[in-house]
Amino acid sequence: MSETPGWFKRAIETPFVNNNIEVDGVNIHYLSWGDDADKPGLVFVHGNGAHAHWWTFIAPFFLTHYRVVAIDLAGAGDSGYADSYTAESFAAQIAAVANDAGFGNDTIVVGHSFGGFVTLKTGLLYEDQLSGIVLVDSAVRPPDFQWERDPRRSPIKPKRVYDTYEAAHSRFRLMPPQDCNNQFILDYIGSHSLTEVENGWTWKFDDTMFSKFEFSDKQHEDLANLRCRVGVIYGEDSYLFSQEIADYMFKVLDESVPFAGIPEAQHHLFLDQPLAFVSALRTLLAEWRHSRPDRTYN
Repeated sequence: MSETPGWFKRAIETPFVNNNIEVDGVNIHYLSWGDDADKPGLVFVHGNGAHAHWWTFIAPFFLTHYRVVAIDLAGAGDSGYADSYTAESFAAQIAAVANDAGFGNDTIVVGHSFGGFVTLKTGLLYEDQLSGIVLVDSAVRPPDFQWERDPRRSPIKPKRVYDTYEAAHSRFRLMPPQDCNNQFILDYIGSHSLTEVENGWTWKFDDTMFSKFEFSDKQHEDLANLRCRVGVIYGEDSYLFSQEIADYMFKVLDESVPFAGIPEAQHHLFLDQPLAFVSALRTLLAEWRHSRPDRTYN
């Protein structure tokens, strides 16, 4: 088991505030750091089956220049479940959280995996409220892409109830599956993934979400139609983000869009290589703070 480093301990000990708002009849929970109203907003969006605390050890690294929030999307973490889920409803939740946190139109949204697809839709629908989005190992594939497995099939298995917290916590696994040498990170996010129920402990996420989610095959069109700044960070060892995918996205966007590959990182790249991810994202955001957008729009 890997030893817990000092940077991680300091990060998770950084104070944050728990917040709740209602969006379209669903309670949405989010974490917030920083209270300097003069700083722009930075929103972190988790992937499928994850939650806001996946960012607790990442967010404090950005407080010098930003106020930061991390959202629990509907059906995840400490937010409520919804009767149905759409990319548009998730985007509305992100916009509502940013507004509730007092962020202005210089807000940047960073989304991982499934959260990146939601972030993409947010950038498309709420461009007047944003200065940019960052897609983190969120692969937008060509319309004729040959899938190895049905993309509409949820990677999340039906939940079970465990007799004890310890038994449940010991079963925490990453989805999609991969190894991760930073066990201290897995232990931490696993501890925030569980809730006590009548007969024991189970996972917080809505395991029926994918069956109630309206899928779109137009993500490549959304990517092409983005009018806000875009950045892409991916794991060089991610089986979901191949060089073919990177080349396609680069072609759909343009050469002004930064693409940063994290060496020795798989799909859950900021769990594999957290400090390398922080460095890549801070560098990207620093460049944005000191330059003007130069993308050519259709």
